[in-house]
Amino acid sequence: MATSKAVVIVAGGKGLRMGGDIPKQFLPVGGRPVLMRTIDRFLEYDETMQIVLVLPESQQGYWQQLCCQYNFSQPHVIANGGETRFHSVKNGLSKVDEAVTLIGVHDGVRPFASVATISACYDEAAISGAVVPVVDVVETIRHIMGNGASETVPRNDYQLVQTPQVFSASLLREAYKQDYTDFFTDDASVVERFGHSVALVKGNRENIKITTPFDLVVAEALVD
Repeated sequence: MATSKAVVIVAGGKGLRMGGDIPKQFLPVGGRPVLMRTIDRFLEYDETMQIVLVLPESQQGYWQQLCCQYNFSQPHVIANGGETRFHSVKNGLSKVDEAVTLIGVHDGVRPFASVATISACYDEAAISGAVVPVVDVVETIRHIMGNGASETVPRNDYQLVQTPQVFSASLLREAYKQDYTDFFTDDASVVERFGHSVALVKGNRENIKITTPFDLVVAEALVD
C-alpha cells in the first residue's frame, strides 16, 4: 500500500568535531549506531512511511556493514550525498515516491526527536504546508556588531530551530528547483525564499543534534 508520508534523513557528517575517524552518525549510543536510532524513531511514529537516507557514496559501504552487524533490516532507500546540504536534500527528494503527499527532512544525528514532535510536525504540515519544530532560548543572547561591540537582545524574540522540518511534497519539490544560494541554511529557508511562510510547532528539548563529544555524553544519558 502506498504511503502518504516520507522523511529524507540527511547524514553527511565526517565526524571531524568528534575528533575521530568514524562519522558521528555511525557512532554507537547505548550500544546502537545513532543513525539506526534516528530511523527507528520515525518508524515508531508511522511504520508505513518511506525512509530515504542520504549518505556520501564513500560511507555507503560502511553503512551496509553496520546493517549486517546489527541485523538492521528496516526498509529504506539510499541517495547520494551532495556538495552541500541543499544538494543532498535535493538528491534525497528524487528518491521519494510520487504518491507521497508530506515530506519531512531530518538530521541523521538527531535520534531523540519525540514521536509527539514528529506527529505535530506532520499534522501541521498537512494544514499549513510548511512547519518547523522550535524550542525556547533559555540563555542570554548577545548580538555582535560590525565594530566589535556587542549588545544583549531579547531572547523571547528568538526560537531555536530543530528538525524534522515537514512540508507539502509538491511545495518542497518546487522550492528545491531554485538555484542554490548561501542563504539556504535549512529547508525552511529554501521554502521561504520560494515565497511560502513557515509555521512553528513545539519541539522537544531532548532533540539534540549530536556534533561534539559532549553531545555524545548527553546522548548516552538520554537513551531509554
